[in-house]
Amino acid sequence: MKKIIFSLILLYNIPGICQSPAIVYPVDPASVEQPGVPKGEILNFTFSSSKIFPGTWREYQVYVPAQYDPALPACVYVNQDGIQWNAPVVFDNLIYKKEMPVTIGVFIKPGRVVTTNTQNSLDRFNRSFEYDGLGDAYARFILEEILPEIEKQKTHDGRSIRLSKNGNDRAIGGSSSGAICAFTAAWERPNEFSRVFSAIGTYVGLRGGDRYTTLIRKTEPKPIRIFLQDGTDDLNIYAGDWWKANETMERALVFAGYELNHAWGQDGHNGKHGTSIFPDVMRWLWKDWPKKVETGATKNPFLNDILIPGREWELVGEGYKFTEGTVANAAGQVYFQDIPNSKTYLIGADGKPVLYLNDSKRGSGTCFGPDGKRYVVAADKQILGYDAGGKETIIAKDLPGNDLVAAQNGNLYVTAPDGSENPGKIYLIRPNGEKIVVDEGIRYPNGIALTPDQTQAYVSESTSHWIWVFTVQPDGTLGNKQRYGWLHVRDTDDNAWADGLKCDRDGRVYVATRSGIQVLDQTGRVNAILPVPGPEPSNLCFGGANFDELYISCRDKVYKRKVKVHGANPFEAPLKPAAPKL
Repeated sequence: MKKIIFSLILLYNIPGICQSPAIVYPVDPASVEQPGVPKGEILNFTFSSSKIFPGTWREYQVYVPAQYDPALPACVYVNQDGIQWNAPVVFDNLIYKKEMPVTIGVFIKPGRVVTTNTQNSLDRFNRSFEYDGLGDAYARFILEEILPEIEKQKTHDGRSIRLSKNGNDRAIGGSSSGAICAFTAAWERPNEFSRVFSAIGTYVGLRGGDRYTTLIRKTEPKPIRIFLQDGTDDLNIYAGDWWKANETMERALVFAGYELNHAWGQDGHNGKHGTSIFPDVMRWLWKDWPKKVETGATKNPFLNDILIPGREWELVGEGYKFTEGTVANAAGQVYFQDIPNSKTYLIGADGKPVLYLNDSKRGSGTCFGPDGKRYVVAADKQILGYDAGGKETIIAKDLPGNDLVAAQNGNLYVTAPDGSENPGKIYLIRPNGEKIVVDEGIRYPNGIALTPDQTQAYVSESTSHWIWVFTVQPDGTLGNKQRYGWLHVRDTDDNAWADGLKCDRDGRVYVATRSGIQVLDQTGRVNAILPVPGPEPSNLCFGGANFDELYISCRDKVYKRKVKVHGANPFEAPLKPAAPKL
């Protein structure tokens, strides 16, 4: 990894006693106005009609370079906290020397909810909420509100403002809370922002930023190029140690395979070092443009054991109301249900879904049994079975189930939520039709899966961040109940909303959550997170002839992805996976 090295001039005042050095960073010529270099213009605006941050008022400025031609959409650089680092002068010089592309700068100040009584009350200052919080709100604010608003404006000489919609043409930066805000925008929308400058970033315990170093290591890498800056004398206060947090971010990003550069100085929580290096940061972030920023190779063994390089998610079908009940039969053929439309689809040999069944009885969960029948949790509180010819059999009545799994011995396990807060139940339906309750008390038990050896059962609790585990007793009942799998929860959610889950033959557990597909080892630890390209997933299964294609249902869409691993089918003979690393 290339590092940018900067010389430091240390000036000491020594009236007999050594004092702390005063640090003077070198000034890049690009930070100084140069004769003959055309100057861009700066436009000043206010914005007070946000729906994402309602009631806020803010100022923002737009830098338009002299070389900008409205016939070509310009690259974009977005900065938080307004203009920093003498950026307009730097842009003038770098664009003139073709060291960065023609770029329109957008410099946004944080919002305020302005008081109606300035004499007796203060504004609400929205900076920490907008900047420090994780989640996609600020990215959406930029993409859906600010950038479209800017494209309504014109320069002083009447040029229309056209901004590139290509994420490879967009960079974002900031300092302190503005830095984590910039990183979060790219993390949430990597296809919209591919280049990040983070100066004295606040990756500490203010609003969850300290979680990033773990999430970065676990999550499949994203196409983002990142430059970090900080100093050894940065803040060390109640929320954490800024300097150590930035060091830890750097180590996490290197581990995860990101294209990364950094500059460590000695200064504290200020912009002196950032201003000094800003021209070189821009040169590095925009190097090789318009070549696309590529996704790096992670060192996470879980991800490397699962994913095939270059194989991404593929759209299988779209246009549904809400897809659920994704399952494969013994031949690897995949079925899924569009619940509100009461339709079941089969993915054909050409990889496209075809309507398989249209029946108002359709419910949510579905699975295949060892007898080849497909079992369904119907909407009228029945468990139904369908043979290969489509003949329907009622397996159980008066059972308000949600999901189910069939063991190789013919036992059916059905989760039955009773509202989001009330305790739910888990039922066992034996091959002879006997129906018994084998657990009570989980709030909204949802997905259910058996381990490859079928000696344990996992159950997702949608209203929490837990996956429960049970021992499957010789008589089919469930024992040794324990909160076991710990899931990550998005910043804006109160729970992970774990839904469908499946195991692979090596014992890994794949859970559809609001954060994507979280993959746990056999000890209940999330080792990997697979972001999904569409809405949050509700269910998943392994399909294909070798059960090495991971299918996910994501509300109105269904995707698949070729993987290295193979799914474990509970309707087949149990198999013993290798022991986990403890």
